[in-house]
Amino acid sequence: MQQLLDKQKAYFQTGATLPVKGRIAALKRLRMAILSNEQRIYEALKADLGKSATESYMCEVGMTLSEINFMIKHVKKYAKDRRVRTPLAQYVAKSYVKNSPYGCVLVMSPWNYPFMLSLEPLVDAIAAGNTVILKPSAYSPATSALLAEIVKEAFPPELATTVLGGRAENSALLDMPFDKIFFTGSVSVGKEVMRRASERLIPVTLELGGKSPCIVDKSANIKLAARRIVFGKFLNCGQTCVAPDYILVHSSVKEQLISAIGAEITKQFGEYPLENSAYGKIISPKHYNRVCSLIDDKKVVIGGQREDDTLRIAPTVMDNVTRADAVMGEEIFGPVLPVMTYENLSDAIADVNAQPHPLALYVFGDKKVAGEVASRCQFGGGCVNDTIIHLATSHMGFGGVGASGMGAYHGKEGFDCFTHKKSIVDKATFFDLPVRYQPYTSFKSALIKKFMK
Repeated sequence: MQQLLDKQKAYFQTGATLPVKGRIAALKRLRMAILSNEQRIYEALKADLGKSATESYMCEVGMTLSEINFMIKHVKKYAKDRRVRTPLAQYVAKSYVKNSPYGCVLVMSPWNYPFMLSLEPLVDAIAAGNTVILKPSAYSPATSALLAEIVKEAFPPELATTVLGGRAENSALLDMPFDKIFFTGSVSVGKEVMRRASERLIPVTLELGGKSPCIVDKSANIKLAARRIVFGKFLNCGQTCVAPDYILVHSSVKEQLISAIGAEITKQFGEYPLENSAYGKIISPKHYNRVCSLIDDKKVVIGGQREDDTLRIAPTVMDNVTRADAVMGEEIFGPVLPVMTYENLSDAIADVNAQPHPLALYVFGDKKVAGEVASRCQFGGGCVNDTIIHLATSHMGFGGVGASGMGAYHGKEGFDCFTHKKSIVDKATFFDLPVRYQPYTSFKSALIKKFMK
């Protein structure tokens, strides 16, 4: 693996990644490789996670293609130097910010959206002029193997390549002197990535997770809220870093909301969701057993059915949940939705703020309620009267805060994520103000004070 990095470092030092035309051409090759392997991508995602072709396109392939197209359209503008004002004290000069790639980047991606969360940061890194080593998850072997083929088809290895494997490979990569590390995954592994990177002072972007709350006020459109909560929670069987992890609902509308959620589960997944071929599965036996251990059957009011042999858990809702329940002790990352209540909005906000900052927050209610929650709660990003769709755009950055991550990507934020901004003053040679040079006099001091006001 060190040879791969050495080869990329030598390539980067030639300046071959700097021309914007070359970056655009590379992105177009990736787009073509994705389109030519589209059916195989669907098959790989079906094998790993049980995803339907429609869900795979909507949440993985389509979003990746959208990011590629966005970058192809905008990278020329993003890569330009940006002129800024020059202080009078620096007369005569021009000042500008030069966007420069970090160099050789490591992208470590997770298993839950193994295609999109591998290629979107890779796209941003290539657009910014970096080389990339991609390390996809070992828990999604079919998709990871296909990713390696697609990356090989689109790029020469000195520009981008893939390393397959598990913990040993991850550890070896983290021992290598990359110029930037981009990691998406759990909080615990994110801490280890940051610790290892700090030994070499390597900058990191961490896209983590957390227990993302969904506040449902009595002013909400309950039927529509239920429909959108069910979509966001049970997409990919709840294995989504921005899925609503739990509901905080005003006590006066709790029963109405639970009833509406039950109706929506039946409408979206059928009376028997485990018989729905478009409803996916949990990634591994270990993860399946962990999610099952969080279900308190005495508090289940909807669903709860499991199939050990297929690793499938029906959409499940738990009522009368408290912070003391096991399901509230960790990020669920599965199709289990706990419901808690509140009496006034200030209490709900205080409860959310007493927990580690979540990656996402969702609020259903009128403008006053939404504005108060958005202003007073700390979270990475979110939606008003919807769930998860805030990440499906290249026009806004996506990222966490505090325990849910640091840094952001997508679109311009993605380009900036992989870019070092050099501040440069270009000074004229035909004129030189003498006031900064010794010997200092009272006249020079007066001029300096005038110039630097």
